[in-house]
Amino acid sequence: MTTFNYVIQDPLGIHARPAGQLAKTAGGFADCDIKITVNGQTADAKRIMGLMKLGAKQGHTLTVTCEGGDEAAAAAGMEAFLKANL
Repeated sequence: MTTFNYVIQDPLGIHARPAGQLAKTAGGFADCDIKITVNGQTADAKRIMGLMKLGAKQGHTLTVTCEGGDEAAAAAGMEAFLKANL
């Protein structure tokens, strides 16, 4: 299991467009379960609605957990996405 934290920089947080892009990025790692936790709530990173229900806003800390066959690549890909987009 690979875990990392990321603090959201985007003033709008996770809304529809970045949630869709994030889910698409996570979906590219089929052999890996990717979960995002914020404020005690956890969502499957491959599900747009779950990500939006987290209510993650600017300044919130996301904990991303990747578990599976390509977890190192998944963690690197997710971290790169978050830094570039959120």
